[in-house]
Amino acid sequence: MRITTGLMFASAVSVLAFTAAWSQTPARPPTSAPQAAPAPAPAAPPPAADKTSCGNPDALGVARVVQIDTTGGPGFGFEHFKQLDFLRDKEVVLTFDDGPWPVNTPAVLKALADECTKGLFFPIGKHATYHPEILKQVAAQGHTVGAHTWSHAVLTRKGMTDDAAKEEIEKGFSAVRWALGAPPSPFFRFPALQHPPAMVSYLGERNIGIWSCDVDSFDFRRGATPDKIITTVMTKIDKLGKGIILMHDFQKHTAEALPALLRKLKAGGYKVVQIKAKAPVHTIASYDEALQKDTKLPTMSSKPVSSVVQTISE
Repeated sequence: MRITTGLMFASAVSVLAFTAAWSQTPARPPTSAPQAAPAPAPAAPPPAADKTSCGNPDALGVARVVQIDTTGGPGFGFEHFKQLDFLRDKEVVLTFDDGPWPVNTPAVLKALADECTKGLFFPIGKHATYHPEILKQVAAQGHTVGAHTWSHAVLTRKGMTDDAAKEEIEKGFSAVRWALGAPPSPFFRFPALQHPPAMVSYLGERNIGIWSCDVDSFDFRRGATPDKIITTVMTKIDKLGKGIILMHDFQKHTAEALPALLRKLKAGGYKVVQIKAKAPVHTIASYDEALQKDTKLPTMSSKPVSSVVQTISE
């Protein structure tokens, strides 16, 4: 259900490179929705990155880390944006949409950790409020976290007003901020890669970078299997020679395919580029407050375990 628009949005921005380094599946609530009274966002931010050294000498790893200045809302991915081609030959960016989700997101994280590599995640706001502990794991392992709207609404659909579209965008960022206990990166991906011009302009005003893709894994399609996902990605990436790869940590088959896919990328001589933002996103207070009021978020303690649980006998 990915439909390409002819839109191209270009911004005069700088991309600083450092060599140092659902388908349209609707979001659905958990079995029993949280009923606790609204609570403030957790105070303690997650660790910025996993400091553990790589235990796999043949890991795919990270070849290069780039820092992006999102002033003016730059766009990335040749599916829609042609100006900012920052990848070198044989370089890829691993991106994942629609999480966090039980089982599947942790499996994706394990595959990435086994290969000592990093991805760029675009979680759905509702999912972030269902499973904040999983999204915290994503950030704690050093991956970059952006946003993917509040409910995965396609912002070009009939009847979608500009105000409603802005609410989807901003509430999504506020939800991710709440789940992480810290502001995410100012990176956004439109659901179904549908880019309404007014919202592209709005994100530019908000200094939020927009991510399309070069290679769509089509892992959301009916009948997708791990083998089909691997074949689709490798066929496309071999043809292009580099690119931003779109996958979904929400999808079971993606989690199953990822270990073998990462090995094939390594065998094919591809190198992973890790994406970081120059500065975090600034969420809007009114949306932060509305999220707390309207969503009935569960109470989350920011106290350390040692102050909550103590051994009194052993």
